[in-house]
Parts: sequence; C-alpha cells; structure tokens
Amino acid sequence: LTTMGHPPLEFSDCYSDSPDFRERLKCYENELEKTNKFLKDAIKDGNSVINTIKEYSLAVQKFSQTLQSFQFDFIGDTLTDDEMNIGESTADFKKKTVVLTRLSFLQVQNACDLLIKPLEKFRKEQIGVTKERRKKFEKESEKYYSQLDKHMNLSSKKKETQLQEADEQLDKERQTFYESSIEYVYQIQQVQDRKKFDVVEPVLAFLQSVLTLNNLTVEMTQDFLPYKQELQLSLQNTRNHFESTREEMEELMKRKKGSAQICIRHSQQATMEGYLYVQEKWALGVTWVKYYCKYFKDSKLFIMVPMEQKTGTKQTTSQLTLKSCVRRKTDSTDKRFCLDIETNERCSPVLLQAISEVNRKQWMEAMDGKEPVGLTLSLFTPSRLNDLGFKFVRKCINFVETKGHLSLSLSLSVFICPPLSVDPKCPADVDFNSTDMDIKTITSALKFYLRSLSEPLMTYNLHGELILAAKSENLDYRLGAVHSLVYKLPERNREMLELLIKHLVSVCSHSIENLMTVSNMGVIFGPTLMRAEEETVAAMLDIKFQNIVMEILIEDYSKVRHAPFISVSVTIQAKRSDRKDVHQKSKSLGSTNIQSKNIKQEIIS
Repeated sequence: LTTMGHPPLEFSDCYSDSPDFRERLKCYENELEKTNKFLKDAIKDGNSVINTIKEYSLAVQKFSQTLQSFQFDFIGDTLTDDEMNIGESTADFKKKTVVLTRLSFLQVQNACDLLIKPLEKFRKEQIGVTKERRKKFEKESEKYYSQLDKHMNLSSKKKETQLQEADEQLDKERQTFYESSIEYVYQIQQVQDRKKFDVVEPVLAFLQSVLTLNNLTVEMTQDFLPYKQELQLSLQNTRNHFESTREEMEELMKRKKGSAQICIRHSQQATMEGYLYVQEKWALGVTWVKYYCKYFKDSKLFIMVPMEQKTGTKQTTSQLTLKSCVRRKTDSTDKRFCLDIETNERCSPVLLQAISEVNRKQWMEAMDGKEPVGLTLSLFTPSRLNDLGFKFVRKCINFVETKGHLSLSLSLSVFICPPLSVDPKCPADVDFNSTDMDIKTITSALKFYLRSLSEPLMTYNLHGELILAAKSENLDYRLGAVHSLVYKLPERNREMLELLIKHLVSVCSHSIENLMTVSNMGVIFGPTLMRAEEETVAAMLDIKFQNIVMEILIEDYSKVRHAPFISVSVTIQAKRSDRKDVHQKSKSLGSTNIQSKNIKQEIIS
C-alpha cells in the first residue's frame, strides 16, 4: 500500500509564516487529531478485550473449582487399572485448569502493561505536550501580529529614542513568537515520527500476547512469528533512524531559535517572500493593507496576496511585473522601512513597508534595489576536484590500507573523530610522515577534504534523482537506476567516486574486526558524498535514502568490478535476499546498534 505523506515543516518557514505554511501545519494538526482518536478507540477496545480475557479466566477458575469438588468413588475394595487411569486423569485435569487459570491472570495483567499503559503514556507525554505547544504558539502568534500592526503605524517623526525602544520591544515579541513556532513545529513532527514505533510496538506486543493465550493458537502463533520478526526489524530500523536524526534536528532548531535577525527562507521558486504593508489610496484617504508577497527574480514577477493573519483568508491576488526598486528616504514619508517599486501594470509607484530595517534590505537585495551605498559581498570559493585533490585522497587511502588492514585494527572510531585542519585549496601539502599522523587523523582529513568541495561528489544536480531511485520499492530498478545515474556524473567525479568506493569495499571486507559494515559505511559516507544543497528538515529525513545509495554502491561494486564501473546500465539484475533469515539480520542489526550513538555524532560532525 502506497500512501502520500505530509511535506516536512521547515524551521525556516516559521520566519516567513506564510499562508501555505499555515495550511501545511493544519494538515499536521488534523493528523494529530486522527492519531488521538485512534488511541482513544484502541485503548477502549483493548480494555474490552482485556475484560473479556478476565471473564474467560474467571470462567476457567470456576470450572477448575468444579473439577476439584468432584470425587471419584468406587464400589469394591480394589480399583482396576482403567479405574485408576480415570481417577488420575481427573486429578490431572484439576492441575491443568489451575495452571491455565494462573496463565490467564498473568496474560490479563501483561496485556494491560503491554498495550494500555504505553498508549496512555503516548497520549499524555506526546500528544498532550504537543497540544500545549500549540496553545502557546497560537497565543504568541496573536500577540506578535497585534503588536506588529501597532508598530507599523508608528510615525517616523517620533523621537529616535522612542523608535529604538519600540523596535527593541517588537524584536523581543518577534523572537518569542519565532521560538514558540519553531518549538511547536519541532514537537508536532516528532509526534508523527514517534508514533511509527511508540504506537505500533505496543499493539504488536499485545497481539503476540493474545495469540499465545492458549494452545489452540500455537499454529497461528507460528505463522505470526516471521511477520512479527520482520516487523520488529523494521521498527528497530525506524527507531534507529529517528534517533540518528533527532539530535541533528534539535541542533538545527536551536540555531534557528538563536537567530538575532529575520531569516526568511527562499523557496525553490520565489527569490523572496514574506509580509509587506502596501499603501493604497482611496477617495477618502490612504490606508495600509497587509499582504503576503512573493518575488521571482528571473521573471521579475511580484505577487501580492492581501490577507488577515488570524483567519488565514486568502483574497484576490495581484500580479505585477517589476521595473525598478528604490529605497524610500525616511524624511519623505511618515512610515519607516519603506521602498518604492515601479511596475508595468501601474502608472504610479507602489509604496511598500517592510517589517524591519533588516527585512527591507533583504527585499532590496532580492529586487536589485537602488541603495545610497552599494553592498560589497565577499565570496568564499571552496575547493574543487583537481590533481592535488586526487593525490591527497590516494595518499590517505594508501595510508589507511597499509597501516590499518595489515594489523586488522581499523575500528569504527577511525571514522568518528574531530576534523583535521586541512587547507582545502592545498590538501596534498599535508605531511603524512608527521609523528602525529595516525589512521584516525588521516581519515578525518579525508572526510574534511570531501566536505570542503564546492559541491558534494555526487553533485547537487543528481541529488534528487538518486534519492528518488533509492525510494523505489523495486530492488532491481533501484540498483540499475543508481548505477545509471553514477554514469551521468562528471568524469572527475566518477573517477574519484570509484576510487573511494573501492576503498570502502576493502574496509568493509574486514567488518568482523573493525565493525565497519556496509550499513555503517552508508550512515557515515552518505551525508559526506551526498549532502543536500539546503539544510532543511526534508533533507534530514532523506538522509536514510542517501545511506541506501551508498550501500548499493558498496554492496554491488564486486558485481561490476570486471566491467567499467561507470557504465552500468539500468538492466543490471540484482539478486537480493528475501529476508528468510530474519534472525541473522536481527543479529547484525544488534551489532550495528552498539555503534548508533557514535554514528549519530558522526552525522552531526
């Protein structure tokens, strides 16, 4: 069954607080209500099942008491063998019913602990907390936008000290609103992720308990075991992914909350978007209307949607074509943070008011506005793939394979260590003969160089296609598509990728000693070679698919080592395990879990 999920809520969207963001947030809230209703029904029906089991247990207990009261008397002074067997069987019946009664009582108590308590705990600690965050968010939202409307009406003729005080007060209100919004977005997404295992696991454990209630369900239980083991494996993988990204998302949330300036997220289409107040002239005077605006630099399209924040009601949209943008001088208007735009559709300039001086500069920069003093931007030029880079990577690989593989002492900690200070423009200048150089230092330098490239080795251009290929349910297609996309990489990128994958295959061949399984390598090198162009929640959720791409390249490298690595077509037929040996996979997963904290730290670093 294939279902469509909700798009991730980006922390950056909290700053723009667009109508689309509010709509997406509403979808999450509706889903939360559905989950809450499901939990109520599950708890109610679960209690019904438990009460039925109690009644069954009491009935068995009563039946046992009846058997215990039965006395087998005989006529004569000696029993026959048959009579003795019948008497012993009656006594045996008594014992079995007593055992069955005790088992039933234990099952009832166990069922409550397995199902009811975890579900009630999830409702209280997860859904309850989320609803409280929502109340705080709605309260701060209403408070901030009310304050913003008042602030926009301040006259620029007021004393500078009064204006500065008002700005500072609004900044505090804005920051409080942003923080409550970010906390709410974080919490509501965490609930959606946690319910995958926090809700399913108790239900799974409860079903297992019910199925093993008596011997009549033994055959059913045996049929249920493979499904149970497979589901447990999937649940563990889901939990591992949740834990591996949770700390990363918390760090991103903290960075966004700590931002001292307004940080409007530029979407994939709009160059700039956010709220602006627009002056509109009527027969009876002048009014200022709040709009949610988007500007598309390529087409110079400027879209204005008048709206009321509290209700989120969308009205008629205006589409204008920008001709020029000029900052409005303070002494020429009673309003602050203003700019004029000329458009093809209107004969007179449109006067806009940004919500702060920083916000006005952002709009001016996006629309190539004219400023009294031009801005000089210093550009950082990261390193690129060149001969020096290849020389450095080969030196690193040779050092690791010579020093590490011969002693078989390469461990997971080799790839989890602080980055070495390497000049990305001159990586080959690192002195490998230094006494401070060990395997940890060298592998750290290697990863630092790869992350310092102007774009990841697998390129931003192919990132989306590679992720899409990894999401395919058809394993044969997944393998062929990944290798086909590798063929589309630039020649230097393919050459470097082949060099690295060959090395990783070699490292994984010693996984018994160094614990570096293919899965662990995917977790470590997926974000290094396939980092997303923008640091977003959606990108974090796709990390697991980056790992899958790396696993495919490492696992299937041996199948194509006799053919050109870069020319594998989509017709490759991959032989995949059908997971018959679930126990072995669970065992392997267990060894991986030992390193889960280290792997999370590696992703963050």
